[in-house]
Amino acid sequence: MLKQRLNLKLSQKLSPQQIQLMKLIQLPTLAFEQRVKQEYEENPALDAGKEKDEFEDEFKNESDEDDHDVIETEFDVDDYLSDDEIPNYKLKANNYSADDEDKQVPYASGTSFSQFLKNQLQTYTFRGDQEDIAYFLVGSVDDSGYIRRSLIDIVDDLAFTQNIYTDEESVKKALKIVQSLDPAGVGARDLRECLLIQLQRKDKTESVSLAYRIIDEAFDKFSKKHYDKLLQKFGISEEKLKDAIEEIEHLNPKPGASYSGNTKSVEHVIPDFAIHIKNGELELTLNGRNAPEMHISRDYSNMLKGYKEAKTKTKEQKEAVFFIKQKLDSAKWFIDAIKQRQETLYSTMYAIMMHQEEYFLTGDERTLRPMILKDIAEKINMDISTISRVANSKYVETPYGTFLIKSFFSESMKNEEGEDVSTREIKKILEMTIESEDKKKPHTDAKLAQILKEKGYPIARRTIAKYREQLDVPVARLRKEI
Repeated sequence: MLKQRLNLKLSQKLSPQQIQLMKLIQLPTLAFEQRVKQEYEENPALDAGKEKDEFEDEFKNESDEDDHDVIETEFDVDDYLSDDEIPNYKLKANNYSADDEDKQVPYASGTSFSQFLKNQLQTYTFRGDQEDIAYFLVGSVDDSGYIRRSLIDIVDDLAFTQNIYTDEESVKKALKIVQSLDPAGVGARDLRECLLIQLQRKDKTESVSLAYRIIDEAFDKFSKKHYDKLLQKFGISEEKLKDAIEEIEHLNPKPGASYSGNTKSVEHVIPDFAIHIKNGELELTLNGRNAPEMHISRDYSNMLKGYKEAKTKTKEQKEAVFFIKQKLDSAKWFIDAIKQRQETLYSTMYAIMMHQEEYFLTGDERTLRPMILKDIAEKINMDISTISRVANSKYVETPYGTFLIKSFFSESMKNEEGEDVSTREIKKILEMTIESEDKKKPHTDAKLAQILKEKGYPIARRTIAKYREQLDVPVARLRKEI
């Protein structure tokens, strides 16, 4: 039996322009500059600079009654522009001029880590395929300085990719050469081997010799800080063990990272906002690179005027004016979207700044208030997703450092007085408690829970464990020192 039903369903669909606007809002400063540059290249109807063509105002409201064959693509910018007016100077950083030509971040050039190792190999004399194997091994060294592959896998790769047929023993001989290169420890296959290579190069003092034996014969006990077992195994005093451990602690677990000429792409953080304290009050500015001066091309507007004034209009002219109007519409939308982006970014960060006013005035993380995306969204009457886009991709420069905005968000918990406190505040107190503990007898998670409860923060042991892991702090046994 067939039945017919009528269902009413509300759905919200974003227009392509709204989606593009959301993408613009999400872009950090450097990526936004690239996006603006791309738009300039793709749309000749856009010009840079402060000059404003009088046609812009006319274009916004014009209607062309002469060309009924041309499809209009007008839109009402009031539908998506905010009514809030923010002074123009607030949207720019004080230390940046729109007239500055050089906006590129300079990058240092130099020799890559891999090339640095290959240059050293040129001083060696090889036999047969040993040179090719050694260069292949250098190419397998990762950024930390390790070769994290088994010898048999390397043998197979040499056969398949280099047409070199060899065996594990030959690869091991070439590996010894690679492991003799600088920095000490490079070419190791694991941490234990890395430390042993470095200890081999040190002068053979009593503490160095003992350190070598500890890593070579009891690495597992050392890594788990079973000091009592080490004292028993080697029959040594605590003082000698302490000296040996000090030698080990001065070794480099990531020799590749220490290479100063490493030209791996460096990520430069460019603050999108800056917060300053002036006369005891907070002042927020948006990086001026987010507010480019743009206007509609005079040449394009003149072309459209010329078409309207022409007495006869050919098919080719109508096709041309259709193209021109598309570019002008796109340019006008992009200019308005940039203004909307500026206002959205500023409004969001201003609300965050005022919510965390005490922190930005003092720099004390214990004053951070609980804050979730919904709190800010309700304050400025925007969607939570918009706040998330700003918080997850933007940085703010403060008197205490430069931070990702989302780091100021945290859930709340109740203290013993029933007040809402930020989980960030609790983590800071936990971190300070661990820092001040006696490292010979570090606190267990249960003890930490007890200490925080005494300070007015009733937190379960499992929650302490979770926060400790988020702070990248090891368990009590691994924090123990002699």
